[in-house]
Amino acid sequence: MDLPVDEWESYLLEKWASLPKSVQVTISTAETLSDIFLHSSSLLQPEDEMLLKQLSSRYSVEKDYDAPLFYREEGNRKFQEKEYTGAAVLYSKGVSHSRPNTEDISLCYANRSAALFHLGQYEACLKDIVRAGMHGYPERLQPKMMVRKTECLLNLGRLQEARETISDLESRLTAKPALALSSYQILQRNVQHLKIKIQEKETLPESFPAALTNAFEDMALGEENKQISEASLSVSLCTHPLKGRHLVATKDIFPGELLVKEDAFVSVLNPGEMPRLHHCLANKWDTRVTRGDLYCHRCLKHTLATVPCGSCSYAKYCSQECMQQAWGLYHSTECSLGGLLLTLGVFYHVALRMTLLARFEDVDRVVRMLCNKAGNTDTCLPESKNLVKTFDYTNQGASEEKNKIGEPPIPGCSVNGKYESNYNAVFSLLPHTEKHSPEHRFICAISVSALCKQLKAASMQAQTLKSPKLKAVTPGLCADLTIWGVAMLRHMLQLQCNAQAITSLCHTGSNESIITNSRQVRLATGVFPVVSLLNHSCSPNTSVSFTGTVATIRAAQRIEKGQEILHCYGPHESRMGVAERQQRLSSQYFFDCSCPACHAETLRADAAPRWEAFCCNTCRALMQGNDVLSCSNESCTKSVSRDQLVPRLQDLQQQVRMAQKLLRNGKPEQAIQQLSRCREAAESFLSAEHTVLGEIEDGLAQAYATLGDWLKSAAHVQKSLRVVEARHGPSSVETGHELFKLAQVLFNGLAVPEALSAIWKAEKILLVHCGPESEEVQELREMKSCLLDSSFVPVGPLV
Repeated sequence: MDLPVDEWESYLLEKWASLPKSVQVTISTAETLSDIFLHSSSLLQPEDEMLLKQLSSRYSVEKDYDAPLFYREEGNRKFQEKEYTGAAVLYSKGVSHSRPNTEDISLCYANRSAALFHLGQYEACLKDIVRAGMHGYPERLQPKMMVRKTECLLNLGRLQEARETISDLESRLTAKPALALSSYQILQRNVQHLKIKIQEKETLPESFPAALTNAFEDMALGEENKQISEASLSVSLCTHPLKGRHLVATKDIFPGELLVKEDAFVSVLNPGEMPRLHHCLANKWDTRVTRGDLYCHRCLKHTLATVPCGSCSYAKYCSQECMQQAWGLYHSTECSLGGLLLTLGVFYHVALRMTLLARFEDVDRVVRMLCNKAGNTDTCLPESKNLVKTFDYTNQGASEEKNKIGEPPIPGCSVNGKYESNYNAVFSLLPHTEKHSPEHRFICAISVSALCKQLKAASMQAQTLKSPKLKAVTPGLCADLTIWGVAMLRHMLQLQCNAQAITSLCHTGSNESIITNSRQVRLATGVFPVVSLLNHSCSPNTSVSFTGTVATIRAAQRIEKGQEILHCYGPHESRMGVAERQQRLSSQYFFDCSCPACHAETLRADAAPRWEAFCCNTCRALMQGNDVLSCSNESCTKSVSRDQLVPRLQDLQQQVRMAQKLLRNGKPEQAIQQLSRCREAAESFLSAEHTVLGEIEDGLAQAYATLGDWLKSAAHVQKSLRVVEARHGPSSVETGHELFKLAQVLFNGLAVPEALSAIWKAEKILLVHCGPESEEVQELREMKSCLLDSSFVPVGPLV
C-alpha cells in the first residue's frame, strides 16, 4: 500500500514507454525537481485523470445512510454468538455511516457499549453510553442503559456515581414508564441486585487500582540535548564526507539506555487490504476488519470504540479530541480525497500530510531557502513576484559565527544550530533524485500533479459551497501549485530511504491456548527526522520500539564513547543472508553495506546460515556447497544435490502449515500427531537450529499448553528457545519474546523456581529492547509478584 495500485502504476509505465525519445531524455536529464515536475505535469491528460478517478471510485469512503441498519444487525448476530470484539467492530462501522443526532447512531453506540462491557472495557463502555445519549438514544430504552452504566461504575469502584445512577433509575421506574410488566419486573430485580452489590462494595476496604500500585518508571530523556531535540545527552550529531550526518556516543552507553524518544513529524496508518466495492459479494457492505477499524488514524492507539469523521466513513479516531485535532491539522483537506489517497498509496498520503502539517507559508519558505543555498540545484524553482522571503541564516548566534568563518551549518539545523524534529529537518533529508530511475521520477511527478489538481478543485469547491464542514485548502495553494507539487515530489523521493515502518507487537495463537506468540506487524508509515540521522548496520547496536506514534531508540549493547550509534533499516543479519541484504540495501537505499556482519559473511559465502542449513543424514554434520552439498565432516564422504533436498523442505513446510491450521481450529491432539511426524522428518535432513524445527517445537508447545500439559509444553518451548537463540542471539528481542512464552508456561504449571528464573531472564532482555512500559514486561512483573506472594502455593516444580 506504499505505492499506487498496480493498474495506475502499469498505466503510467506504458505512458512513459510511449513518449517520444526526446521527451524521455528531457525528463531524464532534468537537473532540478522543479524541471522534472514541470515537464512531467505538462504531460498529464484528461484521460489520465479520468482513469485515476475510476480507480479511486472503487474505494467506498463516503457515508451510506442505508448501511447502519445492516451493520447493527450483523453486529447483533456476532453478539448473540458471544463474539464481542467482532460485534464491536461491526457496530463501529454502523457508527461511521450514520448521520449525527439520529436513532441509527445512538443505537450503534448503545449496542457497542454492551459489547465493550462484556469485554471488560468499562471506561470505553461509559463513553459510548454518553455518546448514545448525546445523539438522542430513545427514552424507552434508557432504563436498560442505566443498569449497564451502574454495573460499569461498580466495576470501576466509582460507588457514589453508581448510587446516583440507581437513584435516577428508581425515579424513572416510580414514574411508571411505558414498559411491559415483564420488563418492569426485570428492571426492578436488577435495581435491587445492584443496590446489594453497592452495599457489599462499601464494606470492603478501599484499594488503589492495580495500575497505580505499580511504580511508574519515568521514560523522559532527562536534561535537554542542546544540539539535537528528542535525544539524550549521550548523543551527538556529527558530519562526515562518506557517512554524512550521523550520531555518535558522547560517553560510554550501557544496554537499555534511552537514546532517542521522538514523536513522528508525520504518520499515516497503513490501511492493510482495503475492501473495494466490486469485491463485496453477498452484500453491498463489507464486514471484513482492517487496521483502519482498530486503530486511531491520528495517534495510532488501538481501540474498539472509534469516533468517526463527521464527513467520511473512512477516518476513525480514539476520541473526539483526536478527531478534532486531525480535522484542524490535515483531515479537513484530506477528507474529500479519501479514495484518491487509497489509490495512490501511503507514501503519497505521507507526502501530502507533511506539507499540510507545515502549512503553505513554511513549505514555500523552506523550499526557497534551500533553493537559494549555494550549490543547491536539486530543488530550484522559477522566480515569482509573490515569493515569501527565505530564511536568514546570518543574523543569529552560532550560525552567525559559522558564517563568519565560512563553515555552513549542518543541514536541517535551525538558526541556532540545533537539529529539531520539524519541517526544516524533514525537508533536508536527502531525496537521492539522481539515483531514482527516470520512470520512477516520472510516475511520482505526474501522480503528484494529479493530486495537486484534485486539491485545487476541492479547495475551489469548498470556497464555492462555503460549507462549515468543508474548509479551503491551505492558503496560497491555488496561487502557486508548483511549489506545493515540488515539495511533495521531493518528499516522495525522500520516503524510499527515510520512511520508517511503525510497528506494533501482535499476539497470535489459538483461542484455547494460554501462551501467546508475538510478532511485529507494520501498523503505519512515519517520518522521524532524528531517527533518520542513524546510519545502518546489519548488526546494529540499538533497538527501536514504538508506542503509538512515538519511536524509542535504546542501546541494545554497550556503546563506547566516540562510537557511532547504528540502526537496522530492515535487512538484519539474523533475518536474511548477506546476498539478499546487499540486494535490498542497494535497490532501496542506494548503498553497499560494509558493516562487520556483511564482511564476515562474505568470507564464508559458501556456507548457509545455520537456520537455513541442511545436515548430513549419516553423521548430522552441516552440509556445505551450492548446487551439490557435501558433508562438512572430513571423515564423511556424503554428498547430495540441493535439488533433491529443496522439494523435501517445501513438502515439510506444507505439512507444518497443515498442523498449525489444525491447532487454530481447536484440534490439538491431531496437531500433535502431525507435528511429531514433521519433527521426525525434519531431524533427518535439517540442522538442529533450522527455523522449521523451531516452528515445529513451538507448535507442539502450543498444542500441549492447550491441553493443559504444562510439563511437555515447557520442554518444547525450551527446544524452540534454543533455535531462536542460535539464530537471533541470546540477548535479542526475539529471544526475549520466546522466554516470555516459557515464563507463561512455567507460571501456569506452578513451577515457581523455574518460572521466576525465566521471568528474570525475559524481563532483563525485554527491558533493554522495549522498556518498562512494554505490555510483556508489565505481565512478567505481575507474574513475578504473584509467585512471590506468601499465599501462593505451588503444586510442584516442572522437571
